[in-house]
Amino acid sequence: MESSAEHRAASGAERAVERSEIVVRSARTADVAAIVETSRPLVERRVLMAKEAVSYYESLQEFRIAETPGGEMMGFGALHVMWEDLAEVRTLATRDAWRGHGVGSALLARLLADARELGVRRVFCLTFEVDFFLAHGFHVMENQEAVDPEVYSELLRSPDEGVAEFLDLARVKPNTLGNTRMLIELD
Repeated sequence: MESSAEHRAASGAERAVERSEIVVRSARTADVAAIVETSRPLVERRVLMAKEAVSYYESLQEFRIAETPGGEMMGFGALHVMWEDLAEVRTLATRDAWRGHGVGSALLARLLADARELGVRRVFCLTFEVDFFLAHGFHVMENQEAVDPEVYSELLRSPDEGVAEFLDLARVKPNTLGNTRMLIELD
């Protein structure tokens, strides 16, 4: 069986990177090709929803990139604001070679810091990685009580499929991956 270090070496990773060395930065247009490439196997495994490259370009300002000090992309994630006090962690992914090395945690910490800076109080996600998000303070949403009825009616007007999934609308049921809705309340 191949160790994580052997897998990183086989995938081109130069050396093990300590968690404190993970660089998290804003995404740039030059990152989109690597985001698409990294997403492809996750889409095939039905972990992520398929998106066209144009969607990544259109929402690029929402994305953060985790990379080694040498500039190798380790993973990425996005924060999408939906309302005054509500945002979603979207498309949080780590390259297979870097799973289990704190990359997802570093990205999530940055996205939650971004949410706090924007004044967002609550952040949700749609995920298969329930244990990961539980470990970071999220809890499973049993229903839509997290959304005020007035805000819910406003969100219904959004054409965004992520908003529709969050609201658990019937029109997205054929497209849902069967993931879990989770929420964290920020300080």
